[in-house]
Amino acid sequence: MVTNNYIKQYPDLMVGKKIMYVHGFGSSAQSGTVTRLRDMLPSATVVAEDIPVHPAEGFDMLQRMAETERPDLIIGTSMGGMYAEMLYGFDRILINPAFQIADTMGAHGMTGKQVFQNPRKDGVQEFLVTKSMVKEYRDMQEHCFSQQEDPRRVWGLFGDEDPLVHTFPVFMEHYTQGISFHGEHRTNDKVFVNSVIPVIRWIDDRQEGRTRPVVFIGIDTLRDNRGMQTSSALKALRYLLETYNIYVVAKAPNYDLNYIKDVEDWTQEVINVPAYGHLVFTNRTDLLLGDYLIDTQKDSDFMGTHVQFGSDTFKTWEEIIVFFSRLGGQ
Repeated sequence: MVTNNYIKQYPDLMVGKKIMYVHGFGSSAQSGTVTRLRDMLPSATVVAEDIPVHPAEGFDMLQRMAETERPDLIIGTSMGGMYAEMLYGFDRILINPAFQIADTMGAHGMTGKQVFQNPRKDGVQEFLVTKSMVKEYRDMQEHCFSQQEDPRRVWGLFGDEDPLVHTFPVFMEHYTQGISFHGEHRTNDKVFVNSVIPVIRWIDDRQEGRTRPVVFIGIDTLRDNRGMQTSSALKALRYLLETYNIYVVAKAPNYDLNYIKDVEDWTQEVINVPAYGHLVFTNRTDLLLGDYLIDTQKDSDFMGTHVQFGSDTFKTWEEIIVFFSRLGGQ
């Protein structure tokens, strides 16, 4: 990991691969998201093109582009998420996808004269959205979810403070991997680091058949009895996520559904996207198949390496970070 102009970089992700970015309504290939992808993933090639404002022309162009570029991953935001869903046969991440874009355009004043948010190759700065164009988009959105494919190839990310698009329920009618992230409609560096990069890592690992060492982390090491974060816990978790496959472990209660909901809500709120599918309830650490277990217990029957949080050797998360940094990813 290196830093370039304060942008976190991940040179070990998507090495030698191609990412196709599909921008949102009224944007362009010079979107800040394109720059962010290129900065954060320097070992990948990121391709993007200005999408024509008429949807039939736009989708035809994107289909040709996908066939020509053969990207390893397609990322679409907003309108681009709608288009990306229909680019079947590729791994895809849909961020706040505007599956009901015609309704969104009408509800948020996206008709009449509009100004492009970013420069376009042709130099055009304005465009006109008419009622007939809105109908064109309504016709286009009807083609969403027209094919079935492996649901593991499509991820949906939905900002929990998005004021424009609310299509999580629609996505979950057709796919399984839908996750709420902390953010609004437009993404920023923080959203990419905490929410998008973890999903890209999962996709890259699956494509490569890559297995990472597994670290189980007891939830009692991450929060105290009041549910407050332990000092440096989130810092440590994010550090470990770059190298290891992380699972959060909580005790399995006896018919205490409130406890289960509390743990699920806490991990969703604090850990967020990386916790998706990585929460385990068990009272049997000997059944956990992994390399490391970090918990507060003095003794453990875990078959791998046991790291006792709070012990003389590992009093704090900072000491645990040092321990794992010396391991070098092993």
